[in-house]
Amino acid sequence: MEIVAVDIGGTHARFAIAEVENGRVVKLGEPCTQKTAEHASLQTAWQAFEAHLGRPLPKAASLAIASPITGDVIRMTNNPWVIRPSLIPERLGADVYTVINDFGAVGHAVAQVPEEDFLHICGPEEPMPANGVVTVCGPGTGLGVAQVLMTPNRYHVIETEGGHMDYAPLDGIEDAILKRLRRTYTRVSCERICSGPGIVAIYETLATLEGRAVPSRDDREIWTEALDGTDSIALAALDRFCLALGAVAGDFALAQGAKTVVIAGGLGYRIKDKLLRSGFDQRFVAKGRFQSLMARIPVKLITHPQPGLFGAAAAFAQEHS
Repeated sequence: MEIVAVDIGGTHARFAIAEVENGRVVKLGEPCTQKTAEHASLQTAWQAFEAHLGRPLPKAASLAIASPITGDVIRMTNNPWVIRPSLIPERLGADVYTVINDFGAVGHAVAQVPEEDFLHICGPEEPMPANGVVTVCGPGTGLGVAQVLMTPNRYHVIETEGGHMDYAPLDGIEDAILKRLRRTYTRVSCERICSGPGIVAIYETLATLEGRAVPSRDDREIWTEALDGTDSIALAALDRFCLALGAVAGDFALAQGAKTVVIAGGLGYRIKDKLLRSGFDQRFVAKGRFQSLMARIPVKLITHPQPGLFGAAAAFAQEHS
């Protein structure tokens, strides 16, 4: 069966044609990425994809959306689009559809992609568990969190908004980052630090601690200079980001009783080489009396190029098999 898979984030909306069969994804076509800021709505972006494809779209669709999926009016956290699932048949022409949280979709991808689509980060190097919980988290425009309950015959994806849990600093520098963020936000969540935009507060705090001028810079510029190593403060901010992500991922694993943790998200993939050489692993296990338990949890990074699209298709396949 052919369907339209859609992955809608805060910055981009990705579309692809997928083939599903017997609860699994058989094939995922070439993705088409569009900037959400360049389209008034999902409907106009959908029409642009149809024009790009040059043929009518299938009458079945699966939408992964970076927002809690509650009620019939979905207002996205980092995107001005408003999506009403009940209008999908009328507006998009899809008679059969699935709507899922974006990291719920990534959870489906984690459950279905082959073992070679994972990179070992730390902990024991073991295959994905046949039984038990897999925690999925990853930085992008926001911080997505989900969990996958694996069983021998079927898996279950539980969508969460864990990225909005309170952030817990672990040293004086992180205390300073938190203090800076509290000038703007009364309550500082994990997402304020462990997401793409979070690098700005880290960078500005480190520059202040160094006694340097704090220029107004956006997160994309800081990430570029951090990854190519042209700015020492940006590079230090990246190191601090990896530490914070390790601590937060460990907290999610404790909360969910994880047997394995998978790092996902577009930004997670971009920094995969830095994660391997950072203090991520030390922060992940630094949970006091539970350090030995944490050291037994494998941490992997999903390397599939389009886990959101693949997962959207997998979620449809599971729901309509």
